Amino acid sequence: MRPEGTRDGEPEGASRTRVGPTLVHSVLLSISCLITYWLLTHILVHAHSLSRADSLLGGLWAVLATIFVYRTSHEQSVTAAASRGAATLLSFALCLIYLLILPFHAWGLALLIGIGTFVMMLAGRSDDVVTTAITTAVVMVAAAVSPQHAWEQPILRLFDTAVGIAVGLAAAWAGRELIARLWPAE
Repeated sequence: MRPEGTRDGEPEGASRTRVGPTLVHSVLLSISCLITYWLLTHILVHAHSLSRADSLLGGLWAVLATIFVYRTSHEQSVTAAASRGAATLLSFALCLIYLLILPFHAWGLALLIGIGTFVMMLAGRSDDVVTTAITTAVVMVAAAVSPQHAWEQPILRLFDTAVGIAVGLAAAWAGRELIARLWPAE
């Protein structure tokens, strides 16, 4: 049983002191996702785009990378960025090699997910297996949707991920700085 006036064992009023930093974190995540999506679908799309649908997929993929990387501490964000980067690089390599040789096939999708899992686990990065598999699935299905440019999908998704990671890290840094200035440690 919790003492009266507390929440999960916290002293009364402790949750109120987290409202400000929580609001900053929430607003910065929202803004960073908007910036990421806008960059990919309105600015960077002019560099290279296969179609409107592919540009939207790129925006979605970059936003997901931003969400994945933006954490409440700088250290967590850097760790998440390294994890996301490692998973994306492996998926990029596997998918690019496959798609340069063969067109999309469900068996190829399953094979690449299996190979990615095997490599990540052998490398001692079992926590990155899920991210590698998801990345591979997205790249391969995008290749199925745009088969005439299938080999470009890994390159585009690598780029989208890099933009999302960069924005997520920048937002995490900005959040840390803003929270430290508004709520200095006592």
